[in-house]
Parts: sequence; structure tokens; C-alpha cells
Amino acid sequence: MYDPTKPNKKEILDLVVQTWNTPHVSVEGNLVVKKFSFPEYHHSDGIGTKGLYLWKSRGFKQAVTDALAMNLNDLLVVGATPYALVDHIIIPRDDRQTIYEIMSALVDECKKRNLAITGGETAIHNDFDSMEISISMLGFVERRRLNQFRAGDVLVGLESNGLHASGFTKIREVFGRSTRPEFIKPTFIYWDSVFPLLGSCSIQGMVNITGGAFSRFKGLLDNVDLIISRDHSIEPQKIFYDLYTKGISDEEMYKTFNCGIGFVVALPRMWVDEFIHKIRPLRGSIIGELTAGQGRIIIQSKFSDTSVVY
Repeated sequence: MYDPTKPNKKEILDLVVQTWNTPHVSVEGNLVVKKFSFPEYHHSDGIGTKGLYLWKSRGFKQAVTDALAMNLNDLLVVGATPYALVDHIIIPRDDRQTIYEIMSALVDECKKRNLAITGGETAIHNDFDSMEISISMLGFVERRRLNQFRAGDVLVGLESNGLHASGFTKIREVFGRSTRPEFIKPTFIYWDSVFPLLGSCSIQGMVNITGGAFSRFKGLLDNVDLIISRDHSIEPQKIFYDLYTKGISDEEMYKTFNCGIGFVVALPRMWVDEFIHKIRPLRGSIIGELTAGQGRIIIQSKFSDTSVVY
């Protein structure tokens, strides 16, 4: 039965205060005191339909990683340093141990990244059969950068960890309530490896391959075409081939799922080897190029001999 007095509130607060003094902010009473003066970028995202599978498996640490990744990877695209977050956790029943496990995992990850947890809410929805962890993340930008895709640059794809946390509405449509281990693998966090390289390797453009997948390049291509080759070495994981055999078209695969590539970087060819070496243990590979054109996205499908054009 739900207890609106939230008797474990002090226990949770004792965890959260461990994040309240970082190089970027301090929390004094109910106020956040900043230690910087830069333009900011704010972002909000959550684990969405994937929460159904994470709740059933009690994959709470994976859920925290997913929620952080969905925000950190988008902050990376604008070159933002995250400094604080506000969380909103929804679960279907009042379970103090679950709440503690989620917050403990979140605190651990925030301490690694100097992220202060400056607010939050836990909601119990008893007509809900899933969970949601939604995060609003705040970051600052010391040096503004253009996210540009230039003719002549090459595309380096960074391997995904499978489905990540996108496309799960389609997953549920295809697989119903059955579960597979691939459904709870956490999203890779690319911020940790790529952000330190933004001042080097001449990185020009970046796209996080999440909701909308490869259609996210739309609007970023000014007088250039983006071409992803079939011959690159990053293969879609088995789950993507299984989805394709269920009747999902090539076009829908590449606008719904990452198909093995979780993040894309555009840079001059002369910097590719150094970049790929420095992002280890993440695996990177040249997947295509940028040519003069009309802003088309051209993908030679890994699933068939056809090409997808957006």
C-alpha cells in the first residue's frame, strides 16, 4: 500500500547529498550555487517503453544507465559539460527497496561525472505495469561549436550495444510481452570517451543515433549528401536481423533502430586513425562519406541489396 509520507525520504536524501559539492556547483539548503559562468544547454529524456522490460527483469542499474545515456549522448552533440540533473521516477507500486536501488545506482554514476542531483520526484502509478526514469539534465558550454557536415569529410560510426533505448514501441508491437536478453542491455554512454577529444582530432559533426535513428541527419546537411556504405565493418547485432525477418522494411529499420551504430562523427580523413585509437575500448570504423549534393541521406542497407534514401 502506498504511504504518502514517504518514510524512506531521509534515506534517499542521505544518498543524494553525496552529489552536492562538485567542481561545477554546490547545493546550499534548497539553492544551487554555480561555480561557472558559461552559456547553458538543457535536455530531457527517459527510458520510455524499454521500461516495461527493465521492470520485469528488475534491471534497475541498466535503467539508470539508459536514462543517463539518453541525455549525456545528446549533450555531447553540442559539446556541453553536464553539471546537474533532476530525476522523475515512476514505478507501479510502492517499493522502498526498488527506489533505494535506483537512487543508489544514480548517485554512483553521478559521482563519477561530477553531476549534482538537485531535485527529483518519485511517483507511484498503480495502473502502470512498467517503470520510467526520466531525467532533465543541465550542461554548460565553454566553447561554442558548429555541428557541421562538410563535403570531403568521412563518417566514423561508433558501435552500439544493440537496441539501446530507442524503438521499443516497435519492439513491443513485434514481440509482444515476450522478453529477450537484448531488451535490457544498457545504452552505451559515448560522452565519456568522445567529449575529451572535442579539442582535438578536428571533429566537425556529431549525431546521436537514437529516436529517429539515421533520419536525425535531416536538417544538418547543407549542400552535401551523406552516404553510408554497405561495406563497412560494423555489423548489426542479431536482434536487428531478427527484426528485419519479421517484415520490417529497410527504410523503417534505419529510421527506427541504430542497426549496430550508436553514434556518428564526421571529421577529416587525416584524423580518423587517431580518433579511432583514442576512443578505445569503444569500437569505431569508417562507415561512409560526405559529398557535394542536395542534403540526401543515402544508406546502403546491411539487410539487403537495396539503398534507403531519406
